[in-house]
Amino acid sequence: MDLQYTPEQNQLRESVERFVREEYDFSRRRKLVTSDTGHDESCWRQYADFGWLAIPFSEAEGGIGGDATDTGIVMEGVGRGLLLEPYLANVVLAGGVLSALGNAGQKAEWLQPMMLGQRKLALAHSEPGARYEISTSATTARREGMRWVIDGHKSLVYGGSTADTFVVIARTAGSVDDRDGLSAFVVDAATPGVSVTPYALHDGQRAADVTFSGVKADAQRLLGAEGQALAPLERVIDQAIAAVASEAVGAMATLVDMTLEYLKTRQQFGRPIGTNQALQHRMVDMYIALDEARSMALYGALMLAEPDAAARRKALSATKIEIDRTARLVGQEAVQLHGAMGVTEELAVGHYFKRLSMIGVSFGDRDWHLRRYAEA
Repeated sequence: MDLQYTPEQNQLRESVERFVREEYDFSRRRKLVTSDTGHDESCWRQYADFGWLAIPFSEAEGGIGGDATDTGIVMEGVGRGLLLEPYLANVVLAGGVLSALGNAGQKAEWLQPMMLGQRKLALAHSEPGARYEISTSATTARREGMRWVIDGHKSLVYGGSTADTFVVIARTAGSVDDRDGLSAFVVDAATPGVSVTPYALHDGQRAADVTFSGVKADAQRLLGAEGQALAPLERVIDQAIAAVASEAVGAMATLVDMTLEYLKTRQQFGRPIGTNQALQHRMVDMYIALDEARSMALYGALMLAEPDAAARRKALSATKIEIDRTARLVGQEAVQLHGAMGVTEELAVGHYFKRLSMIGVSFGDRDWHLRRYAEA
């Protein structure tokens, strides 16, 4: 197995790193965090111009035909720069479900405009009290003549605060925790009965709670076959795990670089603190953890192609478990080695640690994945 990047992938990596380095410094991010939208629309249009929004989708869908490794390269850049634009929400989550379940007409109407930066999508699937269980859904969709009527409440909808369109997971049969009976629908944010409550997360990212009260959806807004959305949704969530694993690698890499530079330049008793052997050992531990995380992120991306769903889920749980461990180690060491200033708002280190902490509880925390790994 060749684990080296292709020339095209190296070009993609260099372009993402150049954008982060030249266009997205920390001072710009701090301003965006407190803005109304929480991100930069001009950057979003640049993502579309660069082709980043079309990477994982086939040429037949209007995309570039990349794979999970290509998406991981972009997500690593997202982590390096702590980019705020809703790439994960649009491309991996909502875009992933549309790609998996939508027909040609549905993709032309909703997926292709997203690739062009003309429409923002968000996947509304998680609910209060679900505790990461993907199949748990109290949101229902019932037939009423030629239309569907959707009622329910979705929480922690990534990108939901600025989404034009929601991909909604609703139950069309069975009880709340049944694995069968889940369906996917496309609902415009402006539809009567849709109520969006936006908020900022601990790491500066934006999300929303979305309530659907008697929301009417035409029959053509059902994605795929009725009641058959769970398996594609599980694959998309595994894709999201691989994506945030790569994002975590990018954030960890930046923390390692920042910490090494600080140890080289911070003077104490007339010499750099990095000459202290105990601190050198801690720095080595950070480098080892980063390499371990990079290997697991690549493993997770490659295992997305595994046809055995149980084996794929086990591999992605292993990836998430290891990413959580290494991110915690690197984040805590970076903060501690910077001293008290490591947790100030003015220094980037604490912001990277916040994002790594949020990744740790996204799409299943360590305990949840340990259980899923054992059951696979």
